Amino acid sequence: MAGTDMESVAPLSDRKKKEAYFTASQSQLVWARFKKNRAALIAGTILIVMIAMGLLAPFLSPYDPTIAGRNPDYQNGAPQIPMFCDHNGCSMRPFLHGLKRERSIKTNFRWVTTIDTETRRYVYFFVEGSEYSYFGFDINLFGADIGWRGLTFNTHLFGVDQGGIHLFGTDAGGKDIFSRTLHAIWTSLAVGTIGVVISFILALIIGGVSGYFGGRIDGFFQMLTDAVRTVPAIPLFMALAAFIPDEWSSEARFFFISIILGLIGWPTLARRVRTHLLTERNQEYVLAAKLCGASPAHVIGRHLLPSFTSYIIVDLVISFPYMVLSETALSFIGLGLKEPVNSLGVLLQNVTSADVLLNYQWYFIPVIFFVAMVLAFVFVGDGLRDAADPYSDKK
Repeated sequence: MAGTDMESVAPLSDRKKKEAYFTASQSQLVWARFKKNRAALIAGTILIVMIAMGLLAPFLSPYDPTIAGRNPDYQNGAPQIPMFCDHNGCSMRPFLHGLKRERSIKTNFRWVTTIDTETRRYVYFFVEGSEYSYFGFDINLFGADIGWRGLTFNTHLFGVDQGGIHLFGTDAGGKDIFSRTLHAIWTSLAVGTIGVVISFILALIIGGVSGYFGGRIDGFFQMLTDAVRTVPAIPLFMALAAFIPDEWSSEARFFFISIILGLIGWPTLARRVRTHLLTERNQEYVLAAKLCGASPAHVIGRHLLPSFTSYIIVDLVISFPYMVLSETALSFIGLGLKEPVNSLGVLLQNVTSADVLLNYQWYFIPVIFFVAMVLAFVFVGDGLRDAADPYSDKK
């Protein structure tokens, strides 16, 4: 009897699973398939952590990442790792050893910073430090000064009672590389976001109109798309770099680079939107909407584009690393963002000398974050692409 009950329960459970599968929404099916991709899940977790680090960079950073927060007594300093025990015993609170500055005969009596193992500098959490703001901006564009102070705070996650703490070391100017890295992550993500949003809007408009109407309108927009695709990026940015006035603020240069990346990054998605609409525009549900008096904008926006929303989302995620790579490459060769802006491309400029490679290897720490962020975007994009078709036979 018990065996009969178990046999009847198992088919019922399978039947419920099948019903849940065929009645699930598109987003639920995509998420169910995405969860099966372990690499994409790990990459998504890393990506969320890095986005949170960039968003909370002013709070997580112990110091101002610009020259205003530099440590003149610890230039080109090695990373400082908090410890709990040393030769004098252990402590419940993490600490760093003290630093001594003295002149040395070995360096022709120049100032040298050495570690004093007999003193301790204790690490404290939620300390007061340099003031920072959220949502504030100050843009000087074409002679017009536009700005807002934003929400100001002065609380930082951690700090020491004496001197400074530099988890990733310092650069030649004494600026904290840890603080610069966190702010650089947010800057590069912000540039990519603005560029992706601009290219996304242009791609939907141009690709939607081209694919829906066809004919001469389609021919015109395809000529425009081909023209934009053939524009060489590096010569274009060389010309734009010569055009940008020196008096422009770092924020103005930031928005300018973001807009240009968006204006040249829409053709690929526009082609995909056009191809899909050329196929779907003759379907019965589109004809029914036309017979009901729906306008072309309504048909495109409410019927055609939502029919492949998952693929558009996948394309957006995949295009993010290319935007970040473009910003990083342009800043690396001096055509994009420049000091005092903290971006991954600006930080990568500091690792090009042989002196850094031989003596200051901690300059390469931002490179690790850059590679991790790009790979995370790639794996998440691949996972979403595989999950975008929940009814496929791929396991």
